[in-house]
Amino acid sequence: MIIFVKGKASLDAFSYFSSMKIYVVSGLGADFKVLEKLQFPEQHEVIFIDWLIPGQNETFTQYVERMAEKIDDSEPFYLLGYSFGGIMVQEIHKLKPAQKVVILGSIKSHKEKSKLIRVGEITRIPKYLPVSLFNDKTTNVYSVVRKLFDPKNPRVLQYFRVRDPYYLKWSIEKISEWKCEETPDVIQILGDRDIVFPIKNSKPDYIIKGGTHLFPATKYKEVSKILGEVFS
Repeated sequence: MIIFVKGKASLDAFSYFSSMKIYVVSGLGADFKVLEKLQFPEQHEVIFIDWLIPGQNETFTQYVERMAEKIDDSEPFYLLGYSFGGIMVQEIHKLKPAQKVVILGSIKSHKEKSKLIRVGEITRIPKYLPVSLFNDKTTNVYSVVRKLFDPKNPRVLQYFRVRDPYYLKWSIEKISEWKCEETPDVIQILGDRDIVFPIKNSKPDYIIKGGTHLFPATKYKEVSKILGEVFS
């Protein structure tokens, strides 16, 4: 990048520095708060992409296309996704290739799904669950269940912010249906105590010791160090 001042290149114009946008997608039902303590290299601009509410009968491909609209691919960029967001950024990468794709607490292919998710895929139970099951009262119960993912974190509810019933049902359905072969250049970071996406099903590039599924919030120093290396 060259900086011009009054039509002339400044003295710093010839010192090249790498500055790119990092587009970030959080987990199912989660907003940026679960990732807010992460530190990224200062030269990059971090842009969070909020979850959209799916349209009735909207396909996964159509939804990914809408999420991808927020990305400016006229210049190089990075993608980072957490949990379901990790699946999302890999799909976006197919439409708008990124320089690097990093996934936190997520899987690189359908072959890494847990037994529970595989049961949902085979039986197609998520597809037939009524939307009413995901109303606000139910999601509060669901958030309590999520505490099992990290029993030492009593504030888990604060990360679970997107509670539209149709969105929740749709998302769980799409996770169970997801099919994708592993992309070699995807960088995977997993916690060794994650029961949502068990480490035994994957061969991650980085392992967070003692990390539950909420490791981006609880082990943010370790994760930030890795991100500093990956995005340097």
